[in-house]
Amino acid sequence: MLAPHLQARCPSGDVQLAYRLFGPGPRPAQATPVVFIHGLSYFSYDWVDFGARLCGSDRAGCAMDMRGFGDSSFSPQKDYSIPAMAQDVENLLDHLGWPRAVLVAHSMGGRSATCLAARRPERVAALVLVDWSPENAPAGSRRVAMTVAGTPDSFPSVDAAMRHFGTDPDTPAASRLRPRFEAYLREVPGGYALKRDPHFRDQFRRQLETGEKPRHGVDLWRALGDVSVPTLVLRGTRSDLFAAETLPAVQACNPRIRTREIEGGHHIAGENPDGVLEAIQTFLSQESL
Repeated sequence: MLAPHLQARCPSGDVQLAYRLFGPGPRPAQATPVVFIHGLSYFSYDWVDFGARLCGSDRAGCAMDMRGFGDSSFSPQKDYSIPAMAQDVENLLDHLGWPRAVLVAHSMGGRSATCLAARRPERVAALVLVDWSPENAPAGSRRVAMTVAGTPDSFPSVDAAMRHFGTDPDTPAASRLRPRFEAYLREVPGGYALKRDPHFRDQFRRQLETGEKPRHGVDLWRALGDVSVPTLVLRGTRSDLFAAETLPAVQACNPRIRTREIEGGHHIAGENPDGVLEAIQTFLSQESL
């Protein structure tokens, strides 16, 4: 059962952003709120249980669906640039009435969070980057490209989608995962499709065909170096996207950055929530947030 939360939407540029709100309820929040930002193969649902634990009863939390993902709308202009996604985060803060917040961002979400923290430090109380650095390791990049590029237009059933992503729906363990798949699929003629703009899949298909990677339009190393707010970078010890040899470069690019390695793979908050929770709680406590 997913932790209790409120689902709502707000406008941002050419899209409607969906988000999930949790925290102290009618009680006034006592601590700085947190916005949770997902990665490419995830959405707001994946942050709810973890976010509710981190926020507890004295901190408001919001897990957002980035444009083109989850229950947020697809961009009619196909504007999935890092600046546009960073602006979405700031627009969400405005909508919620939060002058500033802690940003906890996983994987791809780290790009927009870093961009906003560098550009608008007065809106970001602190930055937590979960298994993200400006440089992806080749093995993980190849895995992600193959996985996303191989996503079909639709699946005939939820069971078929589960099998495609490596989960046997007939096992007892699958009952725990089924609600997540149901939440990440939308009904289409003939079955179900992922709640993700096919634009991302098609980008990876072109990359695999031509070798040309999508251009960010932002120097992410420079953006990370420009961040002036307290920053914690967490790396999964078994991550194939954030190479161990990249960690010293991350530390060297900005003296404000603290780093921790947490046992787990790329999705460390899902694989080792206790370890990630302790690391973030310690960081927020040290920063009096």
